[in-house]
Amino acid sequence: MIHKVTTDAHMNLIRRYSSACLDPLPSTLSSAYTASILSLLKRCKTIRSLEQVHPHIIHKGCEQDPFLITQFLSLCIALSSDLSYPTAVFERAIQPNIYLWNTLLKGYCRHSSLVNSFSLFNRMKKSTNASPDKYTFPPLINKCANVLALREGRILHGSIVRCGIETDVYVGSSLVDFYGKCKEIECSRKMFDIMPVRNEVSWTAMLVGYLNVGEALEAKNLFDKMTNRNLASWNAMISGFVRFSDLRSARELFNEMPVKNAISYTTMINGYAKAGAMVSARMLFEQSDEKDIVSWSALISGYAQNGQPSEAIQMFYRMQCRSVKSDEFTMVSLMSACSQLGCLELAKIIDSYMHQSSFDLKRVQVAAALIDMNAKCGNMDRASTLFEQMPTHDVISYCSMIQGLSIHGSGPQAVALFERMLKEGLVPDTTAFTVILTACSHAGLIKEGCHYFDSMVNEFSLEPSPDQYACLIDLLGRSGKLKDAYDILKSMPVKPHAGAWGALLGACKLHCDLELGEEVACRLIELEPLNAGNYVLLSDIYAAANKWLDVSLLRLKIREKGLKKIPGCSWI
Repeated sequence: MIHKVTTDAHMNLIRRYSSACLDPLPSTLSSAYTASILSLLKRCKTIRSLEQVHPHIIHKGCEQDPFLITQFLSLCIALSSDLSYPTAVFERAIQPNIYLWNTLLKGYCRHSSLVNSFSLFNRMKKSTNASPDKYTFPPLINKCANVLALREGRILHGSIVRCGIETDVYVGSSLVDFYGKCKEIECSRKMFDIMPVRNEVSWTAMLVGYLNVGEALEAKNLFDKMTNRNLASWNAMISGFVRFSDLRSARELFNEMPVKNAISYTTMINGYAKAGAMVSARMLFEQSDEKDIVSWSALISGYAQNGQPSEAIQMFYRMQCRSVKSDEFTMVSLMSACSQLGCLELAKIIDSYMHQSSFDLKRVQVAAALIDMNAKCGNMDRASTLFEQMPTHDVISYCSMIQGLSIHGSGPQAVALFERMLKEGLVPDTTAFTVILTACSHAGLIKEGCHYFDSMVNEFSLEPSPDQYACLIDLLGRSGKLKDAYDILKSMPVKPHAGAWGALLGACKLHCDLELGEEVACRLIELEPLNAGNYVLLSDIYAAANKWLDVSLLRLKIREKGLKKIPGCSWI
């Protein structure tokens, strides 16, 4: 059943003016009034202005004019996602024709659910004066494609065959796109092959379908066969290469493009950013003539993700100077950059800006980024307030708070918050376990950390990552179980990184285990031959054992290699 989105306010407005409606006008006068009202409609830019024109339509007896009402519905749907008004207007039509039905159905497919869209479609099929045509099905098929509703899409395909319009270029293209998005690539290709006429949309839909199932070679072969390529097909192929990390092919294709737009540049900027090539990303950004919010956001996000927070903030400032309005994605990247800097003053400015602007602070990603920024910048009270104000919590927001507590030395509180998350029924992922294991490691909570590692493997069936193994080794090392830690290190199913070896070497220093310390240091120096800190740790172990000759020889080796220990620093 179609949902009743018609509001009392709109129905009362229509009834009030209908009750005062004059008798129908002669056809010559009606045509003149229709033309004048169409002229008024062209000037309408808001729903409010449409509501002001609507009484004129009713008073002039044009409420049943199908052409005029179709134009009116199209404007309603274009100006607002609220379907109450266009539905109320449609319900007043005594005998809505196929154009009215298709217009409202297009609005439902764009702004409502699949269930409501199908309900309206079923109503149309039961009507006596309208039968589905080639303009009815593409919006419905696209709706099914967007929500991956394979079963419903196949039902529509059956209706299309019965109507005899399967080979229409627009209907066929929508079916090719639908099957491609649902990863039914054989059905998509079969549909593509039976089309007697194909346009750029058909070819691009098939190309995107191949890319969606990972068949980049088939996509490229199809692309090479295209005689008429539009911007969408070029951008789709470049996006496919970027997705498969083939930046060389993407750049070659990008250079061949006869015309480029903001999407072309942004796709390449994203690709370079993900590969860590921020110099190339910045060069392309500067070359682009169309710098929209998406391209600015891609560059700012790239800097933040690649550990260049100062550059991210500089680009945001430059964007603001150009009067480009920021969106939530840009602000999340900016908050990430601020978190990396740990600058409390900047965090307060961004927090204030977020609350004064029209951003939806209840969105999970935005709220989690705000919490993470305040926590990492030292404002735990503010982070806690934001966390408790959230209507619902998820694993991401919990991780932000737990990590903040861990950074500021509140290990027991971090553990308590993790337990609260479990009691709420949330299932921790591998990131959540990395966060809590790190918190236990930093706070020396050996029993709790070992418990969570066992829980991760045995209760939640997660494969430990090298970082999580490093946390376990650090915990065992701190508790003096050096042999157990070393055995785990040697038996890891994945290759241990330097952090794991470094944790064990630090434990050897803590417990003055010279023999194991020498062995671990040799492995660590093989992995990081230019890290002076490893030599210094081994030197400290020698010093604790009063082996001063070894200390002297090791320090001599450090000088010969020209190594310098990087001094530690703190924001406190």
